[in-house]
Amino acid sequence: MGPHISESALSGLIEDLAGEVIIPGGPGYDEARAVHNGMIDRRPSVIAQCATQADVSNAIVFGREAELPIAVRGGGHSVAGTSVIDGALVVDLRRMHGVVVDPENMTVRIEGGATMAHLDHACQPFQVATTGGRASTTGVGGFVLGGGSGWLERKFGLASDNLLAADLITAEGKHVHTGPEDNPELFWALHGGGGNFGVATSLTMRLHPLPRLSIAMLLYLPDNAPEVVRTFRDLGAGASDDMGGGAIYLPAPPMPFIPEDLVGKLVCGALFTYTGPVAELREFAAPLFALGPVVEIVMDIPYVELQTLLDDPPGLRNYWSAEYLRDLPDEAVDIFCDRGARIPASTATQHVLFLMGGAVAAGPSEYPQPWRTAPWAVHPFATWEDPAYDEQAKQWVHDVRADVRPWALDATYLNFVGAEGEQRIVSSYGEENYRRLAAVKAAYDPDNVFRYNQNIAPAG
Repeated sequence: MGPHISESALSGLIEDLAGEVIIPGGPGYDEARAVHNGMIDRRPSVIAQCATQADVSNAIVFGREAELPIAVRGGGHSVAGTSVIDGALVVDLRRMHGVVVDPENMTVRIEGGATMAHLDHACQPFQVATTGGRASTTGVGGFVLGGGSGWLERKFGLASDNLLAADLITAEGKHVHTGPEDNPELFWALHGGGGNFGVATSLTMRLHPLPRLSIAMLLYLPDNAPEVVRTFRDLGAGASDDMGGGAIYLPAPPMPFIPEDLVGKLVCGALFTYTGPVAELREFAAPLFALGPVVEIVMDIPYVELQTLLDDPPGLRNYWSAEYLRDLPDEAVDIFCDRGARIPASTATQHVLFLMGGAVAAGPSEYPQPWRTAPWAVHPFATWEDPAYDEQAKQWVHDVRADVRPWALDATYLNFVGAEGEQRIVSSYGEENYRRLAAVKAAYDPDNVFRYNQNIAPAG
């Protein structure tokens, strides 16, 4: 336990919580402090595994009184590791993962510790969905409040565009409800401002019909990758909003649809998702089929299954970043492919080009998300196991960013990046938006209690 924690205070927290309190040396401590990113190995003083909204309030009050740093853990990745801090109180929401679907009103209420798997499995029987992350292990809360980019965004908008209401516990342990008519300035700030303003115990989101979904995922040997990526670009530029997708370099994973002799070898892939029948998708993607893929997966697929296709296992070392591009000329494609061909060996690293636009670019412009205007996004996603590759993998990510800077916006989607400095945060919101966010921060968290995130300093 930390130096500020009395036995009586800790006993009071244990008594107050419907969930569980875990401390160093106690049962389950090492499991409870482990996060998705294997680079992060931190030892908090207290982990409050909250089961109710009241638990969250009680935990925050305890942490403030004990003068502990307070970190918040939702359901998912936190690639920068900010959900677990040495010597801190961790407010762990993972027991709070309930999802209630209202198919009549086409809404869903999601607790703060739910993952995309919880959300998508609850929605699938009703053939409805909302924009989710591109992995089933993504936490819904941090994803939505950071903006929320996923396969369905060109059809349904960013996840935050579908946010209808939220319940938060503030830094004083108070409950606040927000929506377009309730605390509207806070509601505005939750469209990209992340966990800066309080702990989101539940979100209410808009749902959309999704009676069918199809995918075309084609893998190629890297020799003809530049032509593949250019073809993907040209198709994507003219695609309807029903289409999503990306181009990717990666070592071929050990999956049933991958030939054994290809596993572990570098491949280039093109993926299109389509909220329509597979025959129409195949016709649309015909120019890609003409380029001789070595693997073809073309099928109707439940959305809940699509969400698991690119899951990366927990415990690997992770280092990510992203740049959002205003243009993607042939020169940029060639540079993207050249860097993709040099993915660090002996890693599971992915080098991704996402198709943006559609309902993302056409969506609301008043929110602090200037990156949403970009038609393309480059996402270097380094994952590896051996610490000996740490510097090589991180440098490769930095090199990707430098490669595409001539075509990049100043703003990026902060859920895709780790700790890249205050200026990166300010530019990703835009200076005017940042000042407005800082004013909201000052109103709801003037002491910057919730600072372990892409932090917005309270206006002073």
